[in-house]
Amino acid sequence: MTTESAVKDRFQKALKSLEEAKPFAKSMYQTEVFQIAQELASTDEGIETLYEFAPQFDKAGVFHGGPWSDATSLEAPFVGGSLKIKGVNSVVELMSELRMLSIIEGNYEHEGVPPEEASAFLNEVLALNLDFLFPPETEEARVAGGEHIERGERLFRFLGSKLSYKAVADKLVEEIERLTVQRPIMVERIIKMIETAVQMIDENIEEETKNKLLSFQKAVSSPTPLTDESQNLKEYQKKLTQLDEQAVLAEAQIFRESMEATGLVAPAHAILVRHLNRRYPDLVPESLGLTEMGTASYNANPELIRDMIQIAVHPATSKVIYGLTRMLDRGVLAQDPVLPALRRLFEIDFHQDVRKMIMKSEYRKAGITPNGVLVGGVINVLGQPLGIGQGLNPTCQSARAISLWAQHGIGQLLEYIARAVRENDIDMTFEGTPVHSNAIEGGVAEEIHHELDPVSSVLVPHLDKIYNEMMKKTVLRGEDGHKWVNPEFYGEWIQRGFVNIIDPLTGFVTDYEAFVRLFYATHHPEYNEGYEMIYPNPVGIYITNVHGNLLGLHAVSIQRIDEDPHGEHRVYFYNPNNDSGQNWGQGIETSVQGNGELEGESSLPFKQFTARMYAFHYNPYEQGDTYMVEDADVEEIEQLSRESWGKTYTWL
Repeated sequence: MTTESAVKDRFQKALKSLEEAKPFAKSMYQTEVFQIAQELASTDEGIETLYEFAPQFDKAGVFHGGPWSDATSLEAPFVGGSLKIKGVNSVVELMSELRMLSIIEGNYEHEGVPPEEASAFLNEVLALNLDFLFPPETEEARVAGGEHIERGERLFRFLGSKLSYKAVADKLVEEIERLTVQRPIMVERIIKMIETAVQMIDENIEEETKNKLLSFQKAVSSPTPLTDESQNLKEYQKKLTQLDEQAVLAEAQIFRESMEATGLVAPAHAILVRHLNRRYPDLVPESLGLTEMGTASYNANPELIRDMIQIAVHPATSKVIYGLTRMLDRGVLAQDPVLPALRRLFEIDFHQDVRKMIMKSEYRKAGITPNGVLVGGVINVLGQPLGIGQGLNPTCQSARAISLWAQHGIGQLLEYIARAVRENDIDMTFEGTPVHSNAIEGGVAEEIHHELDPVSSVLVPHLDKIYNEMMKKTVLRGEDGHKWVNPEFYGEWIQRGFVNIIDPLTGFVTDYEAFVRLFYATHHPEYNEGYEMIYPNPVGIYITNVHGNLLGLHAVSIQRIDEDPHGEHRVYFYNPNNDSGQNWGQGIETSVQGNGELEGESSLPFKQFTARMYAFHYNPYEQGDTYMVEDADVEEIEQLSRESWGKTYTWL
């Protein structure tokens, strides 16, 4: 018996023992299955052997008692993270993908996951984890590598051989378009997807998909003929100096059109903007495509803008150009406290810990100062308040705070930034008592992942601690602490009326019908006596997966409520996770374009949004009559709720 067949035989016996074990004892037998599976997954042939047994995994209890037990509740975005973790989880994740493949190929019939759903799932998994299909040849990849990473790459090669790259490429283009239209500040993941996806182009890829991928590649590398002709940025800069004013302006217009179409900015665009800033500053407004408001803002502050470009716009920070355009168009420089507060950041002294945190290696290599990184980050946040994302952190409250302040409390935001940068500490007052971040141990997040924009990287560790500390101070009040914390944390403009459907003492859903009627009477234009929203409303929602199953609680902001182009009332909201085009089950799919969304907004029809909400603020003095709300609407919303997240709660 060969070594390979011996291992296969051992695996078969271990799987049989697991299947015969009683449910309470299965965990004792799973360990051996996972150990042998890890051994098999160390070779391409071993992966194929594992796949032979995949139809038996569920029946035997391979996933029993763990997060993979219910195949209907799995989420494609979480797969890559699991495969990149050392230990048994990456092996279980690998076996879960083989289970999905066996469903697609008709080897295993799963009553909850039809083949087309399994196919969509695995295509999304491949599209989201192209670094496993095409491993980057970098020092970082080498250092971070290991057996678990090689195992993931082996799995993805196997999946790629079974699935069509054509389907993956189509999914990838769809994913890139969906993400770019949301205009996030952090675009590194999108750029990586574009660069890696171009390697997939072959004769099997449809022409339309191929052209879209190439157009995205041009947007992030060489949008203009001159950039296409240039070997590198140095050569491009030399060629630029030989152009006359009209030719430079024509070059700028192509860059501008590419940036407006995608929200992406090529490094060469920074070379051009710096060139204009030195030689043709009067052309900067036209080159950015500024509105009348933006042009007026530029003309009122030409020296400040010139200095901003000089310190903050570089090839390594080219995304700042898009933020600058949006910031000027918003007209925020007309607010009194903003100009001196921005100037202060040009020369502010950095606390050594903060300096280390925001200075990525590419900034150091490019000779960009910490102040330049910070000013660029501030420009992006002020230009794109709805582009702020929480990254891999459970800190939606903090990301939402930065977004709200960037819209309606810019002076306050800039003061917090200055304090955090200089002292590595900020404080807020909660009911008359100061709360200092540097005096608090721990927050919602156990640790902060700093794949964030510079402002978030600087502020989120402090905001997370303070918010958590404020919530602790309300624990014994018998009501949801957000009622008191939100106005103190975000600002006095948060409405003092507050309602939550969950009774904090019992954990039961209570007075749900009254909750729905109150939301309609305070927010729906046909029921709230015509009162319009003045400020965004921080609300709590339930996040559910494509099957409507509860994943967790999440903080978003209602930006506005309006009729969409089809005459339906919709809730337009900011979602801090920077991935707002989601399927929440029951036909509830959040939209990011095509339904009247402004840049960065997500939206849902009013009923659907209400069915996923658990808490909101309101003004009791601006309220219509709750009894006027249609009974049929209330019943429909309650049914949606009971049949999704509501299945995990007791209802009174």
